[in-house]
Amino acid sequence: MAFALRRLLLALPVLLGVVTAVFLLLHLVPGDPVEVMLGDGAAPADRLALRAALHLEDPLAVQYGRYLGNVLRGDLGESIRLHRPVAGVIGDHLPATCELLAGGLGVALLIALPSGIVAALRAGRRADTVLRWLAVAGVAMPNFWLGPLLVLGFAIGLGWLPVSGRGGIDHLILPSITLGSGMAGILMRMTRAGWLEALTADWVRTARAKGVGEAAVILKHTGRNAALPLITVVGLQTGALLGGAVITETIFAWPGVGRLTLTAIEARDYPLVQGAVLFMAVAYVAVNLAVDLLYGVLDPRTRGGGR
Repeated sequence: MAFALRRLLLALPVLLGVVTAVFLLLHLVPGDPVEVMLGDGAAPADRLALRAALHLEDPLAVQYGRYLGNVLRGDLGESIRLHRPVAGVIGDHLPATCELLAGGLGVALLIALPSGIVAALRAGRRADTVLRWLAVAGVAMPNFWLGPLLVLGFAIGLGWLPVSGRGGIDHLILPSITLGSGMAGILMRMTRAGWLEALTADWVRTARAKGVGEAAVILKHTGRNAALPLITVVGLQTGALLGGAVITETIFAWPGVGRLTLTAIEARDYPLVQGAVLFMAVAYVAVNLAVDLLYGVLDPRTRGGGR
């Protein structure tokens, strides 16, 4: 309990820094939200009235205090373009993003875990070399290149899968592969390293000397210890998937928070941009906090305060 409380307390300054950075970033970029709402031909009196209604004439410190108080109450403001609460707009697009993240993570794990274990068991052999080169290729391929390539091959060329949009499982396949391929390469290398280290441990040699089957040695005796560093990387990469989702959702016209963010930026919808960026940043912090807590459960040695 003390470990969990300590991690939660350490996350609070990070969250405050995120809120502050999002506020300052959106207020320092060029552009006037009043012009976006009223258009270039609006009368000066109307512009002044709207700026007063939005409190844009207040000092930056006053605006920040008001924004921080609203965030603590769960009020992210109202979208300039959609005239709806920002929290509600993000909530409408959140299921699509969660579905895509789950698909990308699933693809990454399905590729990385078996290939990483095989590479560890065949360390130094041809299979290990081929799998490591494939992992490097997966990391090196950017989403904005791989996504259109998959569309050209499997959607337009072969006609097997839909080009874009959200629908059934078939709509999820190409975006998930696009999003998860880079993460698969990273996780595969971590899986290989973790299993290689665990397979040389004393308890593994003891288990083999006792006649324990190879399958039990690989999955039971090495799995828990090899998975610890992998869990950390999965947590970090899951947060990174949020950034990759912005590109992937745009390529495949996926109606998630990432595509919503780009649309809000193009429209200079400052409250919606603030809310979407804040959501992604807080989600990143939350995922890493969850990984910290899970790591403490799986490895009690990390609860002593050193980590």
